[in-house]
Amino acid sequence: MSTIYVHKKSKKQTLRFLVFGIACLFVIGAVLTSITKVWVNIYAKYKEKSDLEKEFLSLKEEEEKLTVDVERLQNPEYIARHLREKYFYTKEGEYVIILPD
Repeated sequence: MSTIYVHKKSKKQTLRFLVFGIACLFVIGAVLTSITKVWVNIYAKYKEKSDLEKEFLSLKEEEEKLTVDVERLQNPEYIARHLREKYFYTKEGEYVIILPD
């Protein structure tokens, strides 16, 4: 009879070990899934930061160009020269001659 009891105890231990193993696998899977989601989120934020930094630099360059243009447009001589070149305005006694490129 003792052999039957040992056999039953061993079967219970095997069942407990199997249940514990499945529970551990489930917990490990959940943790790995959670970590993967966090890393994907971090990578997306890193990429977004990189893109925004590039956009910031291009906007900063554009701001510098516009600041220079604003300073130039406050000079009446520059405005007059720009209008003459772009819109073919002339002073009295001047003629516009268009040369081919």
